[in-house]
Amino acid sequence: MGGSGTSGAGLVNVAREPSGLPEARRAAAVGTFDGVHRGHLQVIDAARRADLRTSVVTFDPHPRAVLGGGVELLATLERRLELLAAAEVEDVLVLPFDEELAALSAEEFAERMLRGIGAETVAAGETFRFGRGREGDLDLLAGLGFDVRRVPLVENVSSSRVRELVHAGEPERAAKLLGRPPEVEGIVVRGDGRGRELGFPTANLDVPDELLVPPDGVYAGWALDRRAAVSIGTNPHFDGVERRVEAHLLDFDGDLYGQRLVVEIWATIREQRRFDSLEELVVAIGDDVAGTRRAVRPG
Repeated sequence: MGGSGTSGAGLVNVAREPSGLPEARRAAAVGTFDGVHRGHLQVIDAARRADLRTSVVTFDPHPRAVLGGGVELLATLERRLELLAAAEVEDVLVLPFDEELAALSAEEFAERMLRGIGAETVAAGETFRFGRGREGDLDLLAGLGFDVRRVPLVENVSSSRVRELVHAGEPERAAKLLGRPPEVEGIVVRGDGRGRELGFPTANLDVPDELLVPPDGVYAGWALDRRAAVSIGTNPHFDGVERRVEAHLLDFDGDLYGQRLVVEIWATIREQRRFDSLEELVVAIGDDVAGTRRAVRPG
């Protein structure tokens, strides 16, 4: 992505520097927006109510990844932009978060990255901090003349809490915080072909290293407008050692190699395990498919 462009589910302008966005009077929602959960959507709604051009200022990579904390992401940047477009954001400024940006004073950040895109209104969660050493807050922005919209935190809704629930293998509870099911995504690559040999062909995903993947198990999910039985793990029946994410798309016959696939995770069906025979494994996969057909989309 260069200085500017379009991305996402709708037409949304994306820029990597303030000058890449068209001139406009803006209401800017500011934050990392990993996962674009229900709390994030309230921040965006607060910006939209200002009746200016609704814009988002966000960061990539995640600030914690740069500042040494490390983080498993709920969504790739591409997916984040799609979700922001679906929320009817018009412009997104994706600031490359590096040591230079982290070293800006709060005042410098406000003038260059907010005033620099024409922001008059700034919406953010009430605990939002920014600038060198996290020295800036919403009071500082108000003192600089911005119309500040403080958005109370939605109780128990945060990207960190969603990560905890996904880690715990509780996609239904995570979906309530997100407002939609948690997801995993990747490029479809060639696997060992065992699924097709067993009558259940799978799309084997090359998942980005920084993305959070649910615990090993078999899940009911959704991809490409159809239900999917999703296997996460090392294929213990075949003594596998490589952790994989494989999706069997129900009632689908096609070539997905090289395509990006976003897979919703709806519900846990069972744990991964070794079976006494290949026939027993095939029966279990058939049961997984049946469970996937019965599953209800959470959120």
